[in-house]
Amino acid sequence: MKVNVFSEIGELQGVIVHHPGSEIENMTPQNAERALYSDILNLTVATKEYCEFKGILKKYTTVFEVKDLLIEAIQSENVKKELANKVCANEKANHVLEDLLSLNNEDFATAMIEGVEMKKDNLTNFLSQERYSLRSLHNFFYMRDSSISMYNNVLISKMANIVRAREAIIMETIFDHSSTVSAKTINPLNYRDYDSEITIEGGDVLIARDDVILIGLGSRSSSKAVDFLIERFKENKTTMNIVVQELPYKPESFIHLDMVFTFLDMDKCMIYEPLIAHHSKYQTVHIKIENGNVNFIRYRNNLMEALSVLNFNLKPLICGISEDLWIQQREQWHSGANFFALGPGKVMGYARNSYTIEELNKNGFEVLKARDILKGKKEMSDYSKFVVTLDGSELPRGGGGARCMTMPVLRQSINW
Repeated sequence: MKVNVFSEIGELQGVIVHHPGSEIENMTPQNAERALYSDILNLTVATKEYCEFKGILKKYTTVFEVKDLLIEAIQSENVKKELANKVCANEKANHVLEDLLSLNNEDFATAMIEGVEMKKDNLTNFLSQERYSLRSLHNFFYMRDSSISMYNNVLISKMANIVRAREAIIMETIFDHSSTVSAKTINPLNYRDYDSEITIEGGDVLIARDDVILIGLGSRSSSKAVDFLIERFKENKTTMNIVVQELPYKPESFIHLDMVFTFLDMDKCMIYEPLIAHHSKYQTVHIKIENGNVNFIRYRNNLMEALSVLNFNLKPLICGISEDLWIQQREQWHSGANFFALGPGKVMGYARNSYTIEELNKNGFEVLKARDILKGKKEMSDYSKFVVTLDGSELPRGGGGARCMTMPVLRQSINW
């Protein structure tokens, strides 16, 4: 399966996920903040909720587990060594390299994700408060962030926090060496114009159309990353519009653009109204690249205006209730604007955001409970537009929704 993603809403034909495992429990209240969490998750409850989410995906499309793809990618001993060396050097853990390479491929892949416990075989280690020499990837089930399907390529993210850097290294290994999914990878680290201030994560990148990309500018993605992409589009003589939306650094629920804006259909989107639909101190910038040059860079009043200028005829649906800011804030906090499209007008999101789900229903989306679909009581194929509501009490506390947990690799084209 070759990567082909030219929109956020094209019929989904392949997606990568990661079923959270014991790495979720390898977190304590003391290290949760370092792991980028504000709370610790209950794995038993999170697993039940995740199984429901993954079950819906499997009923609709081809689903790949990242661990299976990693095992496949490291069949070559050289690839396995390269990955181990890169990870250990990056995390200053060369002392575990030999033990890592002695593992069979399945155990090696597990160690890459769940971590390697520290051997208490010297005084320094014995006195250390750390439990792991290679820390667990607590955030890896948020598959969206570490790599970005961008048309026929995959952009390898430059993660904003070192605790997530290994996720990007793993995804680059997969796309470079897996025989199941493949794409040319673009890694900022490998280019001469690499700047250490470049950071970019998948939650901030939305592929709107073959000539339009939206990028969030905030705590996880930097202006230097946008500059890097500008140079790539110039090199390829690509006509491209980049719409940049500045995001607040706090609260943490504004971590990525897809927490305040997602596409639902060819003519509908979900927005957090105060930031997206109004003129505010958070700027919207439109960059046009044509024939190898930057044609212009200019401000727009807001993201909706920028999309209108680019001939998107979108009706914005409101996360929460338009006239009640408190409800908007509460539902946005629990990923109320973060929907994942299985196809045009066919989306998934958390049931707990009841006001947002009601807004969708009022606008023609049939509300289908995930459990009813999995029990055979409802069929997604019977409806042209729907929202699948996922149980979510534990997963939302991790700080992400359905789009965050998916990395699409193949979508059908949209005839705009």
